[in-house]
Amino acid sequence: MASMSKTPLKIIGSTAYVEIFDVKCIPAKIDTGADTSAIWASDINMEKDGTLTFSLFGEKSPFYTGKKIRTSDYFAKVVRSSHGDTQIRYRVKIPIAINGESFTTTFTLANRSRNHFPILIGRHTLENRFLVDVSKICVEHSSNRNSIRLNKELQEDPYAFHQKYFKKGAI
Repeated sequence: MASMSKTPLKIIGSTAYVEIFDVKCIPAKIDTGADTSAIWASDINMEKDGTLTFSLFGEKSPFYTGKKIRTSDYFAKVVRSSHGDTQIRYRVKIPIAINGESFTTTFTLANRSRNHFPILIGRHTLENRFLVDVSKICVEHSSNRNSIRLNKELQEDPYAFHQKYFKKGAI
């Protein structure tokens, strides 16, 4: 469905640097295959009065401030991953700035400590605000360097590479 917006949509790439609260230059993955946005949260707790508390990111993250966020404006959502796994997550509204545009959007709180990007921006956040040009990449990440290293190892000794990475149980 075409956008009803009168102003032209900003074009962003498949990755972007975003600002959450006063934390700037946080790398985010733009994922048009995801319905909702997700943000790395830690220390998620529910107080007896029903107030949800959490910190953004984790202690090992360079973006972690330790600040506790408290909200009574939240709800639960069942989220299905691209692998088919389901989780129940809290959804909260958080202010964000992407490519110079500031607004409030809804994020699910997730443990993204093992992901390359602490923030994932989904379709509902992008809708009527941005167009995504996948040829544009604002944030380089280590998986590109890992692929280069792996392919060099593959070229040096394909048999040893196969034994190391593809023998039963290796992946």
